[in-house]
Amino acid sequence: MTQIQNDPDKISRQNLIAIFAVAMMAFLGILVETSMNVTFPTLMATMHVSLSTVQWITTGYLLTVALLMITSAFLKQRFTNRQLFVAGASLFILGDLICALAPVFPVLLFGRLVQAGCAGLAIPLMFNVVLESVPRSRLGFYMGMAGLILMIAPASGPTFGGIMASLGDWRLIFWSTLPLEAIILLLGFGVMKQFSPVKKVSFVWGQFALLAVAFVSFTMGLNSLTTAGWLSWQFLGGLILAALTLTGYIMVSKHSENQLLKLEIFRNPVFTFSFMAYVILQFCNIGINFALPNYAQIVVGASSLFGGLMLLPGSLVTALLQPWFGHLLDEHGARLPILLGSSLFFVAALCFTVIGQRLTVIIIAALYVIFSIGRSMAFGNTMTNGLKEVDFSQRADANAIYNTGQQFAGSVGTTILAALMSSVKVHGMSYAQETAIGSRLAFGLILSLSVINFGLYFIVFHYQKTDK
Repeated sequence: MTQIQNDPDKISRQNLIAIFAVAMMAFLGILVETSMNVTFPTLMATMHVSLSTVQWITTGYLLTVALLMITSAFLKQRFTNRQLFVAGASLFILGDLICALAPVFPVLLFGRLVQAGCAGLAIPLMFNVVLESVPRSRLGFYMGMAGLILMIAPASGPTFGGIMASLGDWRLIFWSTLPLEAIILLLGFGVMKQFSPVKKVSFVWGQFALLAVAFVSFTMGLNSLTTAGWLSWQFLGGLILAALTLTGYIMVSKHSENQLLKLEIFRNPVFTFSFMAYVILQFCNIGINFALPNYAQIVVGASSLFGGLMLLPGSLVTALLQPWFGHLLDEHGARLPILLGSSLFFVAALCFTVIGQRLTVIIIAALYVIFSIGRSMAFGNTMTNGLKEVDFSQRADANAIYNTGQQFAGSVGTTILAALMSSVKVHGMSYAQETAIGSRLAFGLILSLSVINFGLYFIVFHYQKTDK
């Protein structure tokens, strides 16, 4: 019997250690997602690649994670929590070694794709372990703490990467995380429990292939904007292929008893519109964590160390407040933290857009504190609120959809903001001046999305009978 059935008010020490171990593995997996962002100018110079190419270090990582998360509902049925935990840690360690020793950019990118397997397995495993071992009365707090990983780790990545690069070079990012992952593997191996029986289910390769083609073609189409333009066959072709394959997946899955992602969950309007808002928040989070360090280095002239450190205050403040964000949902319902957080998020996005080309490291750091608090307060509670409206039997599939969406949104956010930052080409202007104007366009997009989210939340609370 599970812990919830034996004692609804307490969580065993073994389960707490298991949650901690898988949370730390997810944290490291997401930390290295964005830790390379501050090294892009260096990699562009030493490995002779453009910004649109080097950003695949982050975009490719996030895209691989998204593709793996499509399979998370299947993996949960087919493999034990311990098997998934060991596989995730092993992929991280192998990817770490490849990246640390990479002599050229293609090898570095390959190592990143291997390492992405850790986050792709660890993130849904973390949420599934929490959902299965934590009572509903404390779910807001523990889901908030799990959500903290998704919020703090990407923001802490540039700071971590900047510190490592200043102490040595970018390879230290990988050498320093190698022993930590080994310790996490040893800590979690013996305490990882199984809460549901494993069964042999077949993997629907055709459905996976359709979704994979849709995700990759859409991302590559967006990535071509900086070099080919809006009316190019690369951009339009990528979007058309993505639309066709996604439509094909919907048609195939409707007539299949074994669905990779159960789309009937989207019949629930609270889940659907919460998911849309959640994806937008992650798009903005990963996108701005890419944009700000590069803005600081290219436009302001800051070092990679300060480009990363300027995000640290916002990350630390958010980390301290995260338990309170989950507590707000448990005590007052979802409406208060979600709408308050969205308001702070809007204010910060407005200031970034208005100030635009005149940002300094200090101003960026101050505005990022407001941005991080607001986005984080809304982000974790949006997911928890949406999952509460889903039947327990569908939570693994809902979890897979949330996690796939947030990773894919992150890859698209990086791609689109990189395209906007590189989109301005004016004769007589320096690269720094062009990047400053492009960055203002990127901030304006984030501001527009923050307004759209208010409309999505209005629909959510219209349909929701109770938000507690």
